[in-house]
Amino acid sequence: MSNLQAIYHSERVQSKLRTIIPLFLITVCPPAAILFWFVNVYLQGSFEKLWLLFAWKGIFSTIYEVWSPIFFGTKEAWLIIGIFASIQLFLMKVVPGQTFYGPITPKGNIPIYKANGVSCFFITLALFYLGGYQLNWFSPTIIYDHFGELLGALNVFSLFFCLFLYMKGRMAPSSSDAGTSGNPIFDYYWGTELYPRILGWDIKMFTNCRFGMMSWPLIILSFAAKQHELYGISDSMIVSVALQMIYITKFFFWETGYLRSLDIMHDRAGYYICWGCLVWVPGIYTSPTLYLVNHPNHLGTPLAIAIFAIGTFSILANYFADRQRQKVRSSGGNCQVWGSKPLLIKARYKTESGENKENILLASGWWGIARHFHYIPEIAAAFCWSAPALFGHFMPYFYVIFLTVLLAERAFRDDRRCAKKYGDDWGNYCSVVPYKIIPYVI
Repeated sequence: MSNLQAIYHSERVQSKLRTIIPLFLITVCPPAAILFWFVNVYLQGSFEKLWLLFAWKGIFSTIYEVWSPIFFGTKEAWLIIGIFASIQLFLMKVVPGQTFYGPITPKGNIPIYKANGVSCFFITLALFYLGGYQLNWFSPTIIYDHFGELLGALNVFSLFFCLFLYMKGRMAPSSSDAGTSGNPIFDYYWGTELYPRILGWDIKMFTNCRFGMMSWPLIILSFAAKQHELYGISDSMIVSVALQMIYITKFFFWETGYLRSLDIMHDRAGYYICWGCLVWVPGIYTSPTLYLVNHPNHLGTPLAIAIFAIGTFSILANYFADRQRQKVRSSGGNCQVWGSKPLLIKARYKTESGENKENILLASGWWGIARHFHYIPEIAAAFCWSAPALFGHFMPYFYVIFLTVLLAERAFRDDRRCAKKYGDDWGNYCSVVPYKIIPYVI
């Protein structure tokens, strides 16, 4: 095969994959999110019982029977979603916060945000506590009681919302960082805009931070309230929820750092990001806690303390690693890392407009261990808030396995992007920090 034929063949394969993989995920993930809820609530968290149901009734018949009653949600579900989304949009606008500038885009645009995530987070928790426990506007178990209907409504809304974003990027983009690939399926999946905004609201900040991440703590608190109502609260539920609350609190203290991450800087606003944050995060990220509702394991004080301590350390290690890199970037390297002057690699690159730029890459401290070492404590933390479920079923550990695959793929993808962007300077950085994730392993 000639070089031209090889290139043509490679391009055809890549073109097919850019259709097949997105189409598979668009088709499979929505019913999967519903089935996870069904297995946890009605099948005692047992995938084995789901397989038996598939064998008895057939896969499609089972999905239809489970999904059809809640496919469009209910009035109560839509009301809950509408109130929650409206509150978050309102808080994004009115709660004071410093102006934060995101990284310059390939087209030379600089996204602008209001950094008020911490305040909005604590206000949201306070509103849930007041409404559920003090003013009795609703039961604190309200999310658990309507969770299937909520996932149904979110699925429908998110699929159409992503279609709206696809059309907006084609017809009325918010900036020059927009475009299409010529493949409608891939463009729906990946998105057509990098930073879409509607009436001044940044869409990715809303879907990722203020809906997906902000709903997570309310969902698990409602799950804990349901277990308390049914069985009394278990130490396994306390450990799991406490670790997740620490992790989510850490996220909002680090929200401006997240706005400089791969999710925001390079992934466009399409099904992959927006449906994922509106449906997959509420439905799957909370699944270990949903499992615990009807499995009130009692760990005992020594084991509970050990799991909590390891989980807390992992969350803090992840936070301090991200904070370390932020500190170096914000100071231009004029700071100390672990008591010493940081080891920096200057990485030069050229923008799409031909302008020469330079970034600094931290090669010491946490970032001298491995180029993506911070993923290890993040995975360890997720394991620790899943481990209180013990090992009766696979279900509680699906999230941590999914997270491991997601972060590993992200590490490889980020390395490829950086190699393309920085060229030889990235090679110099890799020679100083040779390991991708796990020292001496990967």
